Amino acid sequence: MSTTAKHIARVRFGVFEADLKSGELYRSGIRVRLQAQPFRVLTFLLENAGEVVSRDQLQHYLWGSDTVIDFEHSLGTAINKIRDALGDSAENPRFIETLAKRGYRFIAPVSFEQPSEPLPIANAALPQAPELTADAQIGSTRRRSVTSGLLFAICAVCAIALAAIAFRFFDRDDQLPLQISRVTSSGRISPGDAFLENLPGIATDGTRLYFPELENGRMRLAQGLIADGEATNLTLPDEIVAPLLGDISPDGSKLIIRNHISAEAEQTLWIVPTLGGAARQIPGLLAHDATWMPDGHHILYATGNTLWIAGENGESPQRFAVLPGRPFWLRWIPGGTVLRLTLLDPGNHTTSLWELDANGKNAHQLLHGWSAPSSECCGSWTSDGKNFVFESQHSGENNIWILRPRSGYPEQLTNGPLDYQAPITSRTGYRIFFIGADTRSELLDYSSANKTFLPYGEALATANRVVFSRDGKWMAWISNEDSSLWRSRVDGTERVQLTGGPMEVFMMQWSPDGRQLVFMAREPGKLWRIYTIGADGSSLHSMLPENRNEADPDWSPDGKEIVFGRVPALMGETVESKAIYRFDIEAGKTTLLPGSQGLFSPRWSPDGRYIAALSLDMTRLMLYDISTGTWRLLAQQSAADPFWSRDSKSIFFHTYVQKNQMIYRIEVLSGKVEHVADLEDLHFADAVDYQFAGLTPYDTPLVNARMSTANIYSTELRK
Repeated sequence: MSTTAKHIARVRFGVFEADLKSGELYRSGIRVRLQAQPFRVLTFLLENAGEVVSRDQLQHYLWGSDTVIDFEHSLGTAINKIRDALGDSAENPRFIETLAKRGYRFIAPVSFEQPSEPLPIANAALPQAPELTADAQIGSTRRRSVTSGLLFAICAVCAIALAAIAFRFFDRDDQLPLQISRVTSSGRISPGDAFLENLPGIATDGTRLYFPELENGRMRLAQGLIADGEATNLTLPDEIVAPLLGDISPDGSKLIIRNHISAEAEQTLWIVPTLGGAARQIPGLLAHDATWMPDGHHILYATGNTLWIAGENGESPQRFAVLPGRPFWLRWIPGGTVLRLTLLDPGNHTTSLWELDANGKNAHQLLHGWSAPSSECCGSWTSDGKNFVFESQHSGENNIWILRPRSGYPEQLTNGPLDYQAPITSRTGYRIFFIGADTRSELLDYSSANKTFLPYGEALATANRVVFSRDGKWMAWISNEDSSLWRSRVDGTERVQLTGGPMEVFMMQWSPDGRQLVFMAREPGKLWRIYTIGADGSSLHSMLPENRNEADPDWSPDGKEIVFGRVPALMGETVESKAIYRFDIEAGKTTLLPGSQGLFSPRWSPDGRYIAALSLDMTRLMLYDISTGTWRLLAQQSAADPFWSRDSKSIFFHTYVQKNQMIYRIEVLSGKVEHVADLEDLHFADAVDYQFAGLTPYDTPLVNARMSTANIYSTELRK
């Protein structure tokens, strides 16, 4: 089939419609999120519907023949994402058929809509000009002369501009595809999670790379030679549970890391020798990121919105700068005259690049307004200080970009198929290193008989949170692909998408009568809000007219109230006080739950007697007795994601910072704690961790297991 995307406006197949111009996919008029690279694969399959498309054809179409990537795995991931979006399956395909050792074929009937063509000028009916008098003809001639001269001048200017653009285009360094090569091969590099302020980090001393790896669900700090990428552990003290890499000293002899062990925003800092020796904690300092000063003897660290300078032992701290957000990825230009960093907005979790002078003055944002919302992050200078590489997200995909002094405008270096992030530069020359990640997840159900987690079902394979109605007939879930909210009957029928982009849903709860859902969501660059929506997708309503983040809503058993809290520091609002509130729906009135200061994540028991909540540092599970108006400590240990049992007699929770990420059940009356499941029960070779995603109507745990394949890649920049 010879028709190409540029000659096709839309393609229809079944209930789906693909807009090839805008790169958008719709199902029954509702937009279905599909990332840019999988959409390009779908486009090529649609253009060649009914024909076998080989893997080589797809590779050449997407990335050309000169780009070296892990293509087979990336193509398989793209096909899986397309099938998820279409509700298709490889075993019983309705749209995309896999032909072993041959390729793929789009098998559903398609119809093409051609774009409307403008009426040719030769055929257009033009109005007749009236006949001119002699004087009018002279005036007209003069006007034509002036107009002709003006047009000639404009054309000359345009020609010069076009010539300059053409020269700049043909003079660009990135006309030929970059040669991307893989450095590590374990597939276990930690891609990080900016949502939890766990930004990915790698460093190099010139011959070796230092990076975080995931092993059996836990993070470790590893090193590998650039020549072969084989990873070995760096020995760290036992109290460093989750090391996050800040930076490496100018002489390459020391790493600075922080211990990311809880939901608290600021953590202890450690210095780790690269050539062996004991790691040591920097006394008296708590920070969320740090780097060395250019002299190699002092450190620059970030606490809250403030940058501080101190000695290696934390002595003589001095304030360096106060910024309008939380600073991360602090990087000095070679020579130390300029500092660039990533600024995280604590309210909406957008990231942007900022620059300061060496004295901490003249702070200003780079690339203001270039992307909306801002998503630039994690930049590094080349060794000569002339260029700056960074990551940025566009069309749902992270890629590496470069800012050159001669252009002043970012140029894209990578174009999928992986999610590229955290670029660093070599100590000499123009080689850069970055993480390439392919992350996916699967919903699993715990089998107590087999003591293992098993796939919950194809319909909910990509759900990251599931809740069931009180009568057990309906379920609602959040799609892991685009954070949209869905509902269906428990057998998967009557499936309806309730929300779509750009709204991102985080958690939800059914109303007692099963007619509504209350949920926590936000739009890009905005605050977290609490909404209610009908179970049929009608009557979307924002609950509170506030100008701050709202979180974790839950219904009272009679459906007349909603209890809610605030987001923890890692999701924004590092300064404002946190507490739990009750909202009377009919009266529209909000009241503070007594004694709830410093608590969040409330959950109302199904029988209405209690409200459970967590401390902000997620080390205490608290219980509020509605009848007495008093709180009591139920458990003092790591805890996250509390869920009530159906009979209100116990609470399930997840100890996500412990080694095996255990799920426990605690009895409300006796306080007895019972181990239910842990990470070792996954039995998935590539599962790196999981999130406690809910309880079935039979009180068995559901988890969203994260499978990640991430390595370090490199390429050589052209001067």
